[in-house]
Amino acid sequence: FEKTSSFVKLSFILFLCRRFSESSDKGWFRSLFVHKVDARKDAHSNLLSKKETSNLYKIQFHNVKPECLEAYNSLEAEVQTRLHQDQDYPCEVVGSWNTWYGEQDQAVHLWRYRGGYPALTECLKKLNNNKEYLEFRKERAKMLISRRNQLLLEFSFWNEPSPRPGPSIYEMRTYHLKTGTMIEWGNHWARAIKYRQENNEAVGGFFSQIGDLYVVHHLWAYESLQSRNETRNSAWLKEGWDVNVYYTVPLIRSMASRIMIPTQSSPLQ
Repeated sequence: FEKTSSFVKLSFILFLCRRFSESSDKGWFRSLFVHKVDARKDAHSNLLSKKETSNLYKIQFHNVKPECLEAYNSLEAEVQTRLHQDQDYPCEVVGSWNTWYGEQDQAVHLWRYRGGYPALTECLKKLNNNKEYLEFRKERAKMLISRRNQLLLEFSFWNEPSPRPGPSIYEMRTYHLKTGTMIEWGNHWARAIKYRQENNEAVGGFFSQIGDLYVVHHLWAYESLQSRNETRNSAWLKEGWDVNVYYTVPLIRSMASRIMIPTQSSPLQ
């Protein structure tokens, strides 16, 4: 009888708790279990990007018709050289590549706009009034299957991308992160990047602002695929690298690797 009575009392208490919880989203019972998160005081773009520069980056992915890739590279190189050298346009090409392993017949271009969004806007206005550039776009469109782009900021703790003599192969590792994890990712990589500097392989690190969001691009340079393999394996011999991998892997939704060959006109060779 005592066990039955205790069971009835417990059931009644649980019933009352459930009713209190359901009566209001701010009920006292629910507040005992809901985890409260303090609001961040600033956007992750301000917390993670370089403060000393106002550079904005644009990355372009162009999927080219296989039979047009050579002609595409020649046409793109001609226009890039003009824009890169023309002081009236506040933009410069950082690097241009063709994908070797990954999506085939793909061209990747990385642009820098010194001056941020105002520089981007100024450049676009001038290009839209440039008849030669408009003709170039029409000709280029005939060679493309599809294209997409993103606007990026650079992580404050990564190297500033600068021209390299080469010859090198480049790897772009792209990470799609879980929403809300960019700060955590940056905190771990700010410590981990020191493990990847010995062979001067770290070229640049970026995170998206417009386009696909919560996307990170890490750009690396190697002498060869064998050098890449040796460099990456050597990182595992350093105390602390395994900790970075352990804590960042759960932040990733998906990831991809491209091995890329620089075009003849690319400042990154």
